[in-house]
Amino acid sequence: MKSCDEPLVVLDSDRRVVAVSDRAARALGGIEAGGRLDEERVAAHPEVVVLFLESAPELPAYQELRAGFTAAVSHELRTPLARLFALLESAALPGADVGGLMEKATQEVEQARELIDDVLFLGELETGREVVALGRTRAQPIVEEVVASLAERANHAQVELEVRASGDVQLPLRPRMLRVVVENLLANALRYAGPETRCVVELSDSPEGAFLTVSDDGRGVGTADLPRLFERFYRGDQARTSRGTGLGLAIVKHVVTAAGGEVDATSAPREGLTIRARFPPTRPVPEVGAPLT
Repeated sequence: MKSCDEPLVVLDSDRRVVAVSDRAARALGGIEAGGRLDEERVAAHPEVVVLFLESAPELPAYQELRAGFTAAVSHELRTPLARLFALLESAALPGADVGGLMEKATQEVEQARELIDDVLFLGELETGREVVALGRTRAQPIVEEVVASLAERANHAQVELEVRASGDVQLPLRPRMLRVVVENLLANALRYAGPETRCVVELSDSPEGAFLTVSDDGRGVGTADLPRLFERFYRGDQARTSRGTGLGLAIVKHVVTAAGGEVDATSAPREGLTIRARFPPTRPVPEVGAPLT
């Protein structure tokens, strides 16, 4: 590792240095294995590549998890594929509305594509191929960009979108990762809140940390469903009629926790749903050469 020509540092889940190249050590002012490297110090040296190393679970547990995940993906893919096959069979019947059936078939293909994309993206996150937290991102411009991109869809769903930001809130996420989180949270609201509702995206900062909150005043979620919202492929009875992949909130949770944050949901039937992500407070950037704690 020390002989590596790239400015590379490998951290564990507690941000402690596992390995560091000579070039990265020089750029960061001297770091050693076992010391902690905070995100602010990394942000001050964008040329340094940071990799996060997660400890692998026990092999039997991992194999069981993998088998369950594969079975779930297979099950979820069968549904749009079965509907697609039925539509194509119907299109071959005399007098069939071929144009209408082809439009529905296209929707089924799009559903399958979205599911595959989400599965692949979640796989990238879990194998560490996508660095989630790398520096800090000013959140409001990204949030407003996502809201603008969803304006037509929100209008069709009869959901009013609103952004509330207090101060210049920065979150420990790469712009792409922040965009993924906001898109999935808003997509969930547009899909399930119901017509004539409002969804508010709120950014706030406090000594306890930075918060990203998405809340709506729609249908809400039942008590039995609430604890399972962030499970892969889980959809409550109300959500089973939708075309969601069942992975959106699982991706949100994975991204937030990978960045050192936590996410929770509160709701009640007909009282709306609130999902709040809290990120650790910003720590002062240490002076170059100062000991890491």
